[in-house]
Amino acid sequence: MTDNNKQENKKNIKRQRFIKIVESRVNKILYNLDNLGKCSNKRNYEYSDDQVRKIFREIERKVKETRLQFQFGEKNKGKFKL
Repeated sequence: MTDNNKQENKKNIKRQRFIKIVESRVNKILYNLDNLGKCSNKRNYEYSDDQVRKIFREIERKVKETRLQFQFGEKNKGKFKL
């Protein structure tokens, strides 16, 4: 196997690993968002418009931050509190 083939094989392995991990993590995020949506049931929960704004502001901030990680490799591990 030539050096070029070895490098190409490494790239393919990394791509396959990326796809496997990303699909799993994105599906977990989507599942958790579905669960969050269940909290919108006003028969079971009471919340204010301000709380809803805070929740979605934080989710949108984190999505933007994660997108920047893919572009620039920046990281921030803050925790959300309502």
